[in-house]
Amino acid sequence: MSAPSTPASDRNRASQPPSSDAARQRWLDETWKPAASKQPERRTRFATSSGLDTAPLYGGATDGGFPGEYPYTRGIRPTMYRGRLWTMRQYAGFSSARDTNARFKLLLQSGQTGLSTAFDLPTQIGYDSDHELASPEIGLVGVPINSLSDMELLFDGLPLGEVSTSMTINATASILLCMYVALCRRANVPPEKIRGTVQNDILKEYAARGNYRFPAGPSMRLVTDLMSFARTHAPSWNTISISGYHIREAGSTAVQEVAFTLANGRAYVQAALAAGLELDEFAPRLSFFFNAHNHLFEEVAKFRAARRMWARIMREEFGARDPESWMLRFHTQTAGSMLTSQQPDNNVVRVTLQALSAVLGGTQSLHTNSRDEALSLPSAESARLALRTQQILAHESGVADVIDPLGGSPYIEALTDELEARALALMGEIDARGGAVAAIEQGFMQREIHRSAMSWQREVESKERVIVGVNQFTAQEPPARIFKPDPSAREAVLADLERTRAQRDSLRVAAALEGVERAAASRDNLLEAILPAVEAYATLGEICALLERRFGVYQAPDVL
Repeated sequence: MSAPSTPASDRNRASQPPSSDAARQRWLDETWKPAASKQPERRTRFATSSGLDTAPLYGGATDGGFPGEYPYTRGIRPTMYRGRLWTMRQYAGFSSARDTNARFKLLLQSGQTGLSTAFDLPTQIGYDSDHELASPEIGLVGVPINSLSDMELLFDGLPLGEVSTSMTINATASILLCMYVALCRRANVPPEKIRGTVQNDILKEYAARGNYRFPAGPSMRLVTDLMSFARTHAPSWNTISISGYHIREAGSTAVQEVAFTLANGRAYVQAALAAGLELDEFAPRLSFFFNAHNHLFEEVAKFRAARRMWARIMREEFGARDPESWMLRFHTQTAGSMLTSQQPDNNVVRVTLQALSAVLGGTQSLHTNSRDEALSLPSAESARLALRTQQILAHESGVADVIDPLGGSPYIEALTDELEARALALMGEIDARGGAVAAIEQGFMQREIHRSAMSWQREVESKERVIVGVNQFTAQEPPARIFKPDPSAREAVLADLERTRAQRDSLRVAAALEGVERAAASRDNLLEAILPAVEAYATLGEICALLERRFGVYQAPDVL
């Protein structure tokens, strides 16, 4: 395969020094060409709608790096979307495992390429659906999962060995991953084919989201035990998705999102090393989860800066030797907090711009929110439209035909540098406080996010910041149609739970739970004990209640 010629418009750029042309040609010959030979690009020719050929890359290595080369500012893979498009996910979960299964199948039929699972609040915190605290929340913001029986219903008829599954679960991530592994084992899916991501990021729960159960110490143990467990049971699984998304949703700035997320990531690496894990064994399975907010160019710069910062942290600070350990792989979701209940169709435009920033910033996976999510769970029609937004960007806009198309722009490069500098300064403050865990326990991150959120709200209320359809350009409009899940699903969930308890082997469950208790009291890997418990159909709530007796409950600091 010969490297494509560089279009005349690029060759003749007066601002492009000859050394940059030579460096780009070196990249084409030594990095791009071998990668494109190993995995052919999506098309034999990329061109504009007028037939103008497009090269893989324009501009030089403004910071010393090209796509697929350290420090990965311009992308982690040499061919990026020319070789493979990002994974298109749509977050789904509501009412019951049966209803969510139907939505998963609809989305896969519509062209979705990965599953993304939302769990209801009781599942996220670790209560069974018949617990007194769970009753008002069953199936409202996600799917309720009480036992392996529900997982069997949730993924019934789906190609587990072919699709990747993302699970937004944190405090109870260890139990949900064990359920998924148990499900795949029953379906005879080999461990190496179990692909997906579990969020498993408890620090951002303490800092921004609030769905925690256990104190920081035991929770960090669950995180690192999961990393170790996955090496054997799901070696291709991304064991943590270090999340800036919820930090941004809570009101942080882009700078804070990067700084707090990477500080948390550093804390997880330190915890894994302290637990005896080998850096280059677990680091390639780390992933990140970022927000795509409204300011198109700042968001592009944010993604580029985060990629560069993480590469340097892993190689220069921790001494990782495997290039896969240096790469910041991330999923992106468009900003739910920026959706408005007023004039909800405006949200289609917002989501398109936010998704565009993620693509231009080099995301590996993307979820686009639906236009009605400020009002309710998305309807099937809105979810399909959100997926079509990604597909139009991928196949009609041309943004996936060139690697890092905004790279080299003076504005983007300046924003990237400034955002990185400010994020590094904020990470320095966190280090001075003893690191991410200490900064959270002191309430530092929480206070900083709160101040930023209040500043944004004041600007909106004073109309210094215009929100179309909210504080400017308002209009009287009829009420939007709201999707409402079937209320009878709640009774079906409770009936399924009762049936599972009645049909399982109670002696086997008791023995398995005793094993979990022994592991919690020792330094044994907790997931190795949880897996037999879920295979015996012990419930999520039973396992969490046992762990709570051993570990206690997290008490949030006063941050106001």
